[in-house]
Amino acid sequence: MTDAINLLQSWGLKVVLGNTVEASFHQFAGDDKLRAQDLQRFVDDDSVKAIIAARGGYGTIRIIDDINFDNLADNPKWIVGFSDITILHAHLYSNYRLKSIHGQMPINIPDASSASIITLHKVLFGEELSYEFTSHGINRSGNASGELIGGNLSLLVAILNSPSDFDYSGKILFIEDVGEYFYSVDRLIRALKRAGKLKNLAGLIVGGFTDIKDNDIPFGFTVAEIVMEVVSAYNYPVCFDFPAGHIANNYSIILGAELSLSVAGQQVSAKYVNK
Repeated sequence: MTDAINLLQSWGLKVVLGNTVEASFHQFAGDDKLRAQDLQRFVDDDSVKAIIAARGGYGTIRIIDDINFDNLADNPKWIVGFSDITILHAHLYSNYRLKSIHGQMPINIPDASSASIITLHKVLFGEELSYEFTSHGINRSGNASGELIGGNLSLLVAILNSPSDFDYSGKILFIEDVGEYFYSVDRLIRALKRAGKLKNLAGLIVGGFTDIKDNDIPFGFTVAEIVMEVVSAYNYPVCFDFPAGHIANNYSIILGAELSLSVAGQQVSAKYVNK
């Protein structure tokens, strides 16, 4: 945590720690009541300009319905985090159409790449943010524009048909995950398809799928092959290896913002139209 505090202070930011930073309750940073109260406190404090989740893990789904986010509609502020924080991103987008930052969290700062930290600085301070990278050949070329949505694949499936769910039509979907089995990735992406979420996308961006496990009898398909088979009936652009997710090079992306995506073979570029 010290590394993250020093970094943010070096940017001229004043860091206010929540009561949950030092709290512990089983595997949680405090019990549900404390964690909900802590988040509510910062949501309602208009002097706070960004709320950065210290870490992911598990627990947001336990408190999301106990928090009143109405103040954010009138006084928006950045919510920053990824992984389990996907539920928070989705809920704010679904109910308030608020933009938020999928990016590095304090627990990850010691191992974060300098490039990913630069992107976090840029988005927090309103600088232009764009991405260009080389992916691999299984991409599907094309151009698309639309609001960027998504996050952790497991969490997107967990909120299906809930108050945090939303319409995927015309959007560019970003997905990532960590620690799943190949068969589980197959099940999760097919769950989104069966729910009608993938049919009318404008585009699909696949980030890091790290530490993916296999059974004694191999599943037989890579993550890229799983995804491309599931979306084979559609014609929107698809790219892999986007630098975001449970990786050191976890670039900040603005969920809810209009993104222009271009996929030309292995070359991928993306930029925000209006932040």
